[in-house]
Amino acid sequence: MVTLKQLAKELNVSISTVSKALNNSEEIGEETVRRVKELAELYNYKPNKVALSLKQNKTKTIGVIIPNILNRFLAKVLFGIEREATKQGYNIITCISNESLEKEKDSLQLLANGSVDGFILSVAEETQVNNEIDHFKKTISQGLPIVMFDRVAHDVMCDKVIVDDFDATYNATKSLMQEKRKQIVFISNINDLSVGKLRKHGYNKAILESGMEPLVLKIKKKDDHQKKIKSFFKKNKNIDAVIAADSSSGVIALNTAVNLGLKVPKDISLIAFASKSDSNHTLPRLTTIRQHAKIIGANAAQLLIKRIQNSLSEEDVKTKIVKTSIVKNKSTLS
Repeated sequence: MVTLKQLAKELNVSISTVSKALNNSEEIGEETVRRVKELAELYNYKPNKVALSLKQNKTKTIGVIIPNILNRFLAKVLFGIEREATKQGYNIITCISNESLEKEKDSLQLLANGSVDGFILSVAEETQVNNEIDHFKKTISQGLPIVMFDRVAHDVMCDKVIVDDFDATYNATKSLMQEKRKQIVFISNINDLSVGKLRKHGYNKAILESGMEPLVLKIKKKDDHQKKIKSFFKKNKNIDAVIAADSSSGVIALNTAVNLGLKVPKDISLIAFASKSDSNHTLPRLTTIRQHAKIIGANAAQLLIKRIQNSLSEEDVKTKIVKTSIVKNKSTLS
């Protein structure tokens, strides 16, 4: 494998000149840059990443920890992270916590040994339920920055990228009231997560402001989701609208309404936090609250890389809020 030294010798320039030319330094003339790059390409020169990381004390690698790779939203965030990281010359190493506090701790410990320059993560469900944050604080104290997205630990001083969960649900509930809906139910199977709680609070605020009575269906992991939603519909025959905190609840609620003979959206309107692809698999197509997952991922990567490159002061912790949008489809009147 050709080295910088060999390139420099053949071009009759210094090793420093070759290095700067390959990095597009303004100190080097255009003609020299062209010659260096042409020779490097001819010999298929690749920088020694291990040597570079030792010299710069940087790995140019980001650790990403997500709770569930099968979750479409999280997978799209991961796509956004990877695309932005690649654009800025970084690689990523991904770990899956599977909603486990211990797996999350193990992933942080495994990668904090010099493998990565920092972390992007969404907090595991077990971590949020137990309100454990010491492992995050310890990682940051070791000089490894963390950016949290979606599910975050508010007591940890780090950069965060979130969506307007409270406002999104509040506005969606208000939009159903504009359809003259009187019995609006909030359905959720993410009750223990920070995002689930915020969405419920947004719904409650809108309902209480209107003088209506809140109607909430909490679904647990062990429950038969279809059976529970169907039973709830049968017991509450006056339901004329649904806000679903997650895509699964939204799709099941829509299918249940249709199976019970309700006409959508004449008899009942439905809105859910879901993606375009979720909506494409329902009939009629589901009106959704879009979270723009790829934008969340890109923002998280940008924040972390700025933090790694010391272009943000330690005190200047940022929370980036990505605005959601309601995508109207055939499950609502307007």
